[in-house]
Amino acid sequence: MKILHIVTLHTPDHAFGGPTRVALNLSKVQRAHGDDARIMALGDGFDGGLPGEIEGVPAHLFRARHLLPMFEVSGITSGALLLAARRMMRGADLVHVHLMRDLVTLPAALLALALRRPLVVQTHGMVDPTEKRVAQLTDLLGVRKVLRGADAVLHLTEMERRDVNAVAAPVTLTRTVRLVNGVRPQERKPARDPGRPPTVLFLARIQERKRPEDFVAAMPAVLAKYPDARFVLAGPDTGALPGTLELAAKLGVLESLDHVGPLGHEEVLAAGREADVYVLPSIEEPLGVSVLEAMSVGTPAVITRTCGLAPDVAEAGAGRVIDSRVGEDGPNAQKVAQAILELLEPEANAEAGQAAWRLVNDHFTIEAVTQTLRRTYEDVVRRKAAAR
Repeated sequence: MKILHIVTLHTPDHAFGGPTRVALNLSKVQRAHGDDARIMALGDGFDGGLPGEIEGVPAHLFRARHLLPMFEVSGITSGALLLAARRMMRGADLVHVHLMRDLVTLPAALLALALRRPLVVQTHGMVDPTEKRVAQLTDLLGVRKVLRGADAVLHLTEMERRDVNAVAAPVTLTRTVRLVNGVRPQERKPARDPGRPPTVLFLARIQERKRPEDFVAAMPAVLAKYPDARFVLAGPDTGALPGTLELAAKLGVLESLDHVGPLGHEEVLAAGREADVYVLPSIEEPLGVSVLEAMSVGTPAVITRTCGLAPDVAEAGAGRVIDSRVGEDGPNAQKVAQAILELLEPEANAEAGQAAWRLVNDHFTIEAVTQTLRRTYEDVVRRKAAAR
């Protein structure tokens, strides 16, 4: 099967995060199973020419044009990409659009509908009801049409299913399929060595929604018990780094914080193996790939109740799930610190680490995800052919 994945952006530092990572992970397994899976996206931040492949996946990248800079990623586009998309869609058996309100994936999805190509859309939690006028106009001009016309709409959680239905209203979507994120199984790392200084990891885009300042605000309480602990802040900066480092300096913990910047995929896994606890205090995190990658090597996670993985982590005992409300003592500082301290206890760390590793291997492997997706693809193609 010829599959064309269309996602908004790819950069050298993987700044766009989840959607591109999911598209790549799916494409790798699909190609390993004999499918011709390819990625189409904008490329930005590259010196010289754009790469023709990403991690072994053929990539059709086009230089990003920042048409509406005030809208950041949503305001970049490329006329050349959309022209090439028309040609490539005609030769594809199925088009898989990783949809957001932007000038790349939305027009591409509308184009797929116009060409009557089998279309699967996946919103990654990025299409939900909003009070923003521009987003509401975008929904009116195209998002609703795409959701209603797609042959399948993939959702990560029940909340996301409700959200896309709210955007598509008054029509109720009937072709929705739950598809969780998946990662490759990894060898489980050894249990935490209580004889060495502990390491606590934050690995995600450094932006306000991910709440890196909550991570830093928890440091003093942890350092009070483990004065030699190291805190690693990893990921591309998308606006929140200066404030995060300023808070660390204000709290007097800057010397215990290692800011390492963006990491490649293998470096991400290596950072997870080095860490004793992974922390992501994000608000409304759909189903974080970085959480799964940390747990895939046996590192327990601290996440909030608004994370799509919260029920799974809580039920499996794969870490700690905390409230996401802001308290009088600062944004979750005590809750994050308490969860970290609990998981640094050797017995608790070993139990939660093993539970995290089992949770990923039992429910969130990329192989299991692609099997579900393959059945969806085959059903979409069959229905599309029968309707002609």
